[in-house]
Amino acid sequence: MPVTATDESGAATAQVEAARAPKDNRVRATYDGDETHEGSSTGLVRLALRRRNADVRLRGPGSVVDEQSVVLRVRVTTGAGDPVEGPVQLLRRAGRRWVEERALRLDERGRADAEVAPRVDTRYRARLAQRPWLARGTSTVHRLDNRPPGTPVRLPAGAPSPRRSLPAQARAVGEGPNAEVSRIPGGVWKQMTGRSWHAGCPVGRDSLRLLRINYWGYDGYRHRGELVAHADAVGRMSRALSGMYARELPIRSMYRVDRFGWSKRLQGADDHASMAAGNTSAFNCRQVVGRPGVRSPHSWGRSLDLNPWENPYRTSGGWLPTGWWVGRDHPEVAWRSGSHAVVALLRTHTLRWTYGTADAHHFDARAAGRTAGRGDRPDLPPECDHVVCH
Repeated sequence: MPVTATDESGAATAQVEAARAPKDNRVRATYDGDETHEGSSTGLVRLALRRRNADVRLRGPGSVVDEQSVVLRVRVTTGAGDPVEGPVQLLRRAGRRWVEERALRLDERGRADAEVAPRVDTRYRARLAQRPWLARGTSTVHRLDNRPPGTPVRLPAGAPSPRRSLPAQARAVGEGPNAEVSRIPGGVWKQMTGRSWHAGCPVGRDSLRLLRINYWGYDGYRHRGELVAHADAVGRMSRALSGMYARELPIRSMYRVDRFGWSKRLQGADDHASMAAGNTSAFNCRQVVGRPGVRSPHSWGRSLDLNPWENPYRTSGGWLPTGWWVGRDHPEVAWRSGSHAVVALLRTHTLRWTYGTADAHHFDARAAGRTAGRGDRPDLPPECDHVVCH
């Protein structure tokens, strides 16, 4: 501690360097005395700290490709430029709140790095808690845009959007298509019952399977979809959809059709709504769209509807779900001939483009070793022998 002498008035001053910990900032003055005065000392006096300002900065790239990672860098200094060591938080915006992404520790240079891999556009900021000697500090917001790993679909000018919107499907998990086939879980069956399945259907739970699979979406991202199909057809559908994945042939969406609720006019899940959303699906125990009383091939789970918005179906009342695409094709998502990449690929997996352009989005698998088609499917009603049965 500094030693000094009093002046003529008995006063003395000393410069003391304050510590950062309050417990270390207690001082007292001691007088040694002289030939006429005895020595004495004061009690302990606590020095009040004046907090210094904190400069918190967060830096990093402005974008990241989905499923890849980037490094965000935090730097904290005092207003005078001295580095700050210790804990700091990396925060992420979640809805209306900021939540802790992770706790970091600043090194002797006042720096900390964090590797992040967000699956959506995300905002971050760094926050330093208040300390006895340092004020609380928060960085400016750093925006990190999530970019698609694939190329988004470019549709023709004037192409209408689906009449029904769906939330973006969950992003893909695992490598490649990562197809998983399972029996129908209890929770899924509960959601199907009274919608895509009901009493009187020609197949039951034991004959059906749930397929979960990654696919390339129109937005250029990998998504994970699911559909229900017959046990003897789901493998072929899985391989066909895996082939589409390998060739990056996109699918608009792939939700189970029970998501669209019960349709009184179809006596099954609402295929009108599914088509209007451009949704790919398979099993649906219902009537043929536009032909009341006739059971649809989808009731057996061996039929697949693929990208219906761009590949319409002709009914007696016109084209569904939209007539805009009639006579128009697209190299990735709309087909008007058997030589199209999608039709040719599905054919290699014995999924037949049964009705051609009359029902462009409809494909059928073989039943019990027979070729799918009109007049040779014992599991279809005779009304479907020579007409389109969507």
